[in-house]
Amino acid sequence: MIEFAVLVIIISVSGVMSPGPLFAANITYGLKEGFRSGIKIAIGHSIVELPLVILLGIGAFSLEIFPEFRVIISIFGAITLFGFAGIQIKSIFKKNGGISTKPKHGPIITGILFSALNPFFIIWWLTIGLKLISDAMLVWAFAGVLIVFVFHIWMDFVWLGMVAFFASKSVKIISNRNYKIIMVGLSLILIYFGITFLTDVFY
Repeated sequence: MIEFAVLVIIISVSGVMSPGPLFAANITYGLKEGFRSGIKIAIGHSIVELPLVILLGIGAFSLEIFPEFRVIISIFGAITLFGFAGIQIKSIFKKNGGISTKPKHGPIITGILFSALNPFFIIWWLTIGLKLISDAMLVWAFAGVLIVFVFHIWMDFVWLGMVAFFASKSVKIISNRNYKIIMVGLSLILIYFGITFLTDVFY
């Protein structure tokens, strides 16, 4: 069990700590709400991740069964990222917009959307994650599905919470002008990932 836990943790780093739209959104909320926003985003992420892991465990989810799934997720994911980035940029330049501005979108909902509509997250679980689930089920049967999930998910909470916490601390040392520049930069990163989602499918 200990050896398998170490294996899951090491491999999970490739998914948990990789830069992506969820990471950028987490910084956005972290600048305004701190550690709690990171935990909320992790909760939203978990709401998507747990059912996906269970479906993989029972063999009910496969790209072979839904060949158009990746295309659909990529398109809707890109639209979501473009919309979020656009609204974020608009809110930054509104009158009285600044560091004290509260986000209009809940971090839990953001965690759900940026996970469910992220094709790279889905692909990670359909490849690397599926191998871990298969290995665990050989030893612990269906309980292996939950074992993989538990060994993996705590890293999401720690990582997202920690990043959001340090983001909130940085607010104290940046000016309102620099804050707006940072937020625009994060929004442009989301737009970049949206374009990546589309080009990965159509080119």
